[in-house]
Amino acid sequence: MEILELVVSPGHRYAGRPTDGVAPMGEGVDEAPTRVDVRAHRGIVGDRYFGARHRRAAVTFVSREELESVLVPLGVETVDTRLARRNVVLSGVDVESLLHTTFTIDAGHGPARFRSLTRANPCAWMDVVYAEGSHRGLRRHAGIRTEPLDDGVLEVGPVRLLDVVPLSPEELPRRRGRSVSAGA
Repeated sequence: MEILELVVSPGHRYAGRPTDGVAPMGEGVDEAPTRVDVRAHRGIVGDRYFGARHRRAAVTFVSREELESVLVPLGVETVDTRLARRNVVLSGVDVESLLHTTFTIDAGHGPARFRSLTRANPCAWMDVVYAEGSHRGLRRHAGIRTEPLDDGVLEVGPVRLLDVVPLSPEELPRRRGRSVSAGA
């Protein structure tokens, strides 16, 4: 298993309507660092969601294989995983299976735990940056949103996935007065 890419964006690049076009990167901004610092309950230092109200969804994960399984049949020959705008792009793991779990990742700098409560749903921009039908096709394949539970460091390269523990029913998000099942 490995981290292929990290994406850290201080601002929204897919703001407004897709017909408006992708917002330019700020001057001197490196959206694809090889190493990031993660802070417990706050997110990735330098990312637009760091310390924001989305703290339970501050760090997003996706697998390259999952993106390719949807996008290649739609005619996308080379999948640029950064266009999905997920913070951590992994290879060699079924990221979708980590939904509704607490899991630990060790990138060689010590373990960091993450709790996944929700999917990272795709937006309409996927039809623009990849191919028509990507938005619909990526539903349930666009990764997960997590809350970091520990401070840590993530770095491009080999990582170990440790301690995958399903969340208890009490920890699961509630919708319309009932629990969301792990398979939902």
